[in-house]
Amino acid sequence: MRFRLGTCAGLVGLALSVLGPAPAAQAQIGSDRYSAIVVDNRTGAMLVGASPDETRHPASLTKMMTLYMVFEALGEGRLTLTSAVPISEEAASRPPSKLGFPPGQSLTVEQAIMALVTKSANDVAAAVGERLGGSEERFAQMMTMRARSLGMARTTFRNASGLPDRDQVTTARDMATLGRRLIQDFPDRYHYFGMQHAQFRGLRLRNHNRMLGEYEGVDGIKTGYIRDSGFNIVTSASRGGQRVVGAVFGGNSWVERDQHMAALLDQSFTSMGVTPRPVMVRATTGVVRSADAAPAPRPRPQAAQTASRQQPAARNTTAAQAQRTPPRPNAAPRAATTARATTPPRATTPVRATTPVRAATPARATPAATTRQAPSPAAATPTRSTTNRSVPIPNSPPQPAPRIRTAEAR
Repeated sequence: MRFRLGTCAGLVGLALSVLGPAPAAQAQIGSDRYSAIVVDNRTGAMLVGASPDETRHPASLTKMMTLYMVFEALGEGRLTLTSAVPISEEAASRPPSKLGFPPGQSLTVEQAIMALVTKSANDVAAAVGERLGGSEERFAQMMTMRARSLGMARTTFRNASGLPDRDQVTTARDMATLGRRLIQDFPDRYHYFGMQHAQFRGLRLRNHNRMLGEYEGVDGIKTGYIRDSGFNIVTSASRGGQRVVGAVFGGNSWVERDQHMAALLDQSFTSMGVTPRPVMVRATTGVVRSADAAPAPRPRPQAAQTASRQQPAARNTTAAQAQRTPPRPNAAPRAATTARATTPPRATTPVRATTPVRAATPARATPAATTRQAPSPAAATPTRSTTNRSVPIPNSPPQPAPRIRTAEAR
């Protein structure tokens, strides 16, 4: 019995730790592949984290280190943006994601950068490694040594792409450190990570990082996935003069991963005194515009009615009708109608006089009909305007889409 009670207490405690008021880092994505961290870009201080120092497989986050080595070679003059990167048979044999260039072709360094950032091309990563290290294996050793010098103490690289290798490991903290160093060491190159599309040689490459343009302030950096790692991402965002860098490992889907990263960024900005703002700026603006436009039709019928009451012509017409009506109270309506029908000007018209049918033409009955039906349009106007005004009333402007929902629209 004690064992059962203890077990139940442990399970209850575990449930409370998951469902209770724990940090956002412990509230979602629960698997043995999960880890996360968000740090202050300026100081490196951890703002939120969960298992940040546990080793994980980096997947295509590896290409961040590959690009660090490229940027460093550009800064030292060992490469230029127009330098050729040939595609060898070994590089061309890499599995997707890839550009698929046949062996013997080449691309420029800048094209390689764009392909790595957007398409996350494994064949290009291998070609870059061969270009800088002579072989991809040697380049991976160079990557590891440089990573250790940056403070990434628990990171080991075995290839330039992030394709599966049991010995290729890193941590959330190490990847956040690499993200910070890319921003700080290469401010003139970091903009490549914010490219949502790249185009060359008839190819249009779309960035796998869907948080670009979705979460306000995100301007990079990189996504990754292999089966052993789950869906990973390193993200940098800036708001209110503050910049943070976060890493999430082990998402079950890119949607879950991006949702969780957005929650961690919100939590981090709040802890720094930056008030969270709507995710989709354009969507929020649209809601505001529709809200401003919705009440606009309401005063129009009233203004039209007021204008019609204040029109001099309407007053004259009403007065003329009122003046015509009082002189005829002693005469029967039919007699008045007959008198109008036999007025000399109308009788002198030969066509109307010789045509009995036209003696009762609607034109002659129009004054009387107008007198009787004149109130009808005025009475019908409020009905129509009320009907028109009732259209936007139940359809209140939609509320701004939540961050998580936005992420799911993609």
